Amino acid sequence: MFHPLSPPLRLLCYLPFRPSMPATETTSSISIATLYSEHHGWLFAWLRRKLGCAEQAADVAQDTFVRVLVRNQAVSNQAPKAFLSTIARGLVIDHWRRSALENAYLQALAQLPEQYYPSAEEQHQTLRTLEQIAALLEGLKARVRTAFLLYQLGGLTHAQIATQLGVSSRTVERHVADALFHCYQLRYREG
Repeated sequence: MFHPLSPPLRLLCYLPFRPSMPATETTSSISIATLYSEHHGWLFAWLRRKLGCAEQAADVAQDTFVRVLVRNQAVSNQAPKAFLSTIARGLVIDHWRRSALENAYLQALAQLPEQYYPSAEEQHQTLRTLEQIAALLEGLKARVRTAFLLYQLGGLTHAQIATQLGVSSRTVERHVADALFHCYQLRYREG
C-alpha cells in the first residue's frame, strides 16, 4: 500500500535508469521500479516515525529514490534495505539541520520590530543563503568553525576568541585563515 502523497509507481518506470555495470553483471541487481515497489512502504513508515510528519516523510522517501536514480548505478539486491536507509538517514539529518537553521532565523526575526520585517521573498532568499553558508562551514572542524563565526558574526577580536576557546591568539588567527581558505576553495570550485 502506498501513501497518498507518494508518486505513482508508473512514473518511476519512465525515468531513465542506466546501470554502470555491463548487462551480464546486473543479474544480482534490482530495477528502480522493483526497489520502489518493494521498499517504499517500510521506508515511508520508518521516516514517518523519525520525522513525525507524513508530508515530510513522503518528501524524504521520494528524495531517497531520486538519489538512487541520480547515482546511475545498479543497486545490489543483497542489502537494499540498508542501502536505502543509509541514504534516507543522511537526508533526515540534512532536513533536521535545515529545520534548526530555519527556526533560529525565525526566532531572530521575531526579535525585530514589525517595520523591519523582511518580505516573504527576502526571508526565503536569506534562508537559502544561510543554508549555503552552513554547507560551506560544514566541512570545518568544530573549533575552527566556532572561531570563524565568533570573528565574523560575533565581532570578537582574536584575543577575545582565544580567551573564550582557551587557545592562543596565533591559533585563532590560523583557525580564521583556515576557514576563509576553505570557504574560498569551495566557492570557486562550485563556480
